[in-house]
Amino acid sequence: MTANTAPKGVFAAVSTPLTKGFEPDIQRFLDHCSWLLSNGCIGLVPLGTTGEANSLGMAERQRLIETIGASELPKDRLIAGTGCASVADTVHLSRAALDTGVNGVLLLPPFYYKDPSEEGLFRHFAAVAEGLEACAPRIFLYHFPQLSAVPITTGLVGRLRSAFPGVFIGLKDSSGDMNNTLAFIKEFPGFEVFAGMETFAAATLDAGGWGCISATVNLSAPIVARRISGISGKEAERLDRTIADLRSEISALGNVSAIKAALAIYRNDPEWARTAPPNVPLDNACARQLANRLDEIAGLRSYFGHAPASVQPIASTAA
Repeated sequence: MTANTAPKGVFAAVSTPLTKGFEPDIQRFLDHCSWLLSNGCIGLVPLGTTGEANSLGMAERQRLIETIGASELPKDRLIAGTGCASVADTVHLSRAALDTGVNGVLLLPPFYYKDPSEEGLFRHFAAVAEGLEACAPRIFLYHFPQLSAVPITTGLVGRLRSAFPGVFIGLKDSSGDMNNTLAFIKEFPGFEVFAGMETFAAATLDAGGWGCISATVNLSAPIVARRISGISGKEAERLDRTIADLRSEISALGNVSAIKAALAIYRNDPEWARTAPPNVPLDNACARQLANRLDEIAGLRSYFGHAPASVQPIASTAA
């Protein structure tokens, strides 16, 4: 990693623990971030899909960003999810994040109006870049057409990179199509491309990409980190199967709810199971079945045997 790039490796799309009022539970969030960074993650992406960002209000999102900025977390290893449907909200949240010193911001496309033209998307992102010009932004685009229904194409990326050199510097590809990820890597050398699935992390790195930003590494970070540590042969194949099996079990129940259910059990902390509507927590029987199955596959429970070291805010974040 240089001063102008993100580190390569495993990034967690961080799950957001919530209070009964569906606000971020700050101390649990910071402690989980500490656990992730101590157990294989090179970086963190808060307020993405897994973090239920679009189920939180703007005030809650900004408060969490400010808390991160006032904490001891290494900001150069954080990419904040700040994409909103409007230019104004995206600029507002992105400026707040960039002011904390994070490595960059991750932007969804404007997702309410379906089938927008490339020109329309270009104008949206151009307006965001212009609104953030004073912040010297590093912007990662977020390609997740299964949820946003608005794809990010190589054509759009090319236009944005030409119009705003050094601003649109990377992409998270959550399409689940490795060929698509490889196309971005090949088309734009030096573009900081992350796969959205840890099952593609090693292949992405081997092809010249940056690694993965993944939901399920909230649970499996130590195993994925070992897989990309340079091992090969039968051990690499064994870990590939383990990682794929873990992801399959979690994704079958919905990443957001399943991850939180397993964290609640492994941490012996029922508060972790809470999700924001429209996501619904797993019922107790299903949650325990999932946790036991993940433990059978990879002994995940053992990684949560000790409470994470607390990360304390270094300044007041009271609104």
